[in-house]
Amino acid sequence: MRREAAAGALERLPALVAQLLDANPFYQRKYRDLPALRGLSPEALLARLPFLTKAELVADQQGHPPFGSNRTVPLERFTRLHRTSGTSGQPLYWLDTPETWAWWLDCWQEIYLRAGVRADDRVFFPFSFGPFIGFWSAFEAAARLGAMALPGGGLSTLQRLELLETTAATVLVATPTYALHLAEAARERGMDLASGPIRLTLHAGEPGASVPNVKARLEAAWGARAVDHVGATEVGPWGVGCGYQDHLHILESFVAELLPAGSSEARLLEHALGEAGELVLSNPGRWASPVLRYRTGDRVAVGEGPCPCGLPGAYLRGGVIGRVDGMVVVRGVNVFPSAIENLVRGFAEIGEFEAEVVREGELAQLLVRIEVAGSVAEEERVAAALAAELHRGLSLRPRVELVPAGSLPRYELKAGRFKLG
Repeated sequence: MRREAAAGALERLPALVAQLLDANPFYQRKYRDLPALRGLSPEALLARLPFLTKAELVADQQGHPPFGSNRTVPLERFTRLHRTSGTSGQPLYWLDTPETWAWWLDCWQEIYLRAGVRADDRVFFPFSFGPFIGFWSAFEAAARLGAMALPGGGLSTLQRLELLETTAATVLVATPTYALHLAEAARERGMDLASGPIRLTLHAGEPGASVPNVKARLEAAWGARAVDHVGATEVGPWGVGCGYQDHLHILESFVAELLPAGSSEARLLEHALGEAGELVLSNPGRWASPVLRYRTGDRVAVGEGPCPCGLPGAYLRGGVIGRVDGMVVVRGVNVFPSAIENLVRGFAEIGEFEAEVVREGELAQLLVRIEVAGSVAEEERVAAALAAELHRGLSLRPRVELVPAGSLPRYELKAGRFKLG
């Protein structure tokens, strides 16, 4: 990653675009009607390139099955295949060459170093290794860093806890949802994770350590510092928390822009301080199948100045706040899943929850189902207190429904607890 940063991701753009115009069928079609793109400065070229959307990538793979036409080298050069989770629609397949896979691992190693992972750590991965790219890249990058990489695939939750205890793992890599589920299972088994050797938990897949009350729950349960990481199969592992409040930094391997709501013009993050909008990313280092000016669909807020942690460049406040298309309007109030989760996770008595927008006649209402272990009086007290807190924090009156403990689903990967569409 340092190698990539030294070259400068933005400065690499003109050479990459020239290469795409010569050899990449997808971008040859996409840029066919644009004025001359060669010989421009990196900034001028970036401004001239059109945005790229996931819908375009899906349509390309449907039109050129199974892998699409975004390939700068022959298919025989690719050695890795991964697939998106498909939680927001049609799954995407993505290919990597040995060179672009090495770039992935460079990015992941930078994430580990910034998070505080060391070569003498034992890094535990409590998930099954399917086609999702984050598992494989995180595991291989940990080994390349010199750490001991501990696989937890193919095991039950209790077997994973036993392996974690036996190996004296010091770092946990998991979604925040599954990390909390592991902690819940440990409590039921009489294990005290907070006094164990885990000193750092690294989270991805959904907002976690950038949501204050989720971070507090994670750190209390594990007795360890919780850090967020953000990435995407088609983009790369692009961001990591620095540990200062809820700040998240984008790696220098990416060109990051902000597209404000209602605007058609994106600006580099350093020119959009204090503003909010959709994150737009380019990944020149993944030259064999890059995404340029890709609309991630992630809603972010740019910090107003340098981060107190000392890292250069702009940072994001609150990590990924939510999906641009994930916001719902309930009785005139804009509601984001991360805002609901932050308020719910402020109640230590609530084990698991799910939220749904339901119709009552012509009106929409927010319904939140919660599990509370305790007496009937305690359950009712927590439900009433949560309803009041959601009303205070969201400016709407939700319906809070108590459900039996253990009745809501638990998730190993990205949680599906929000049904707000």
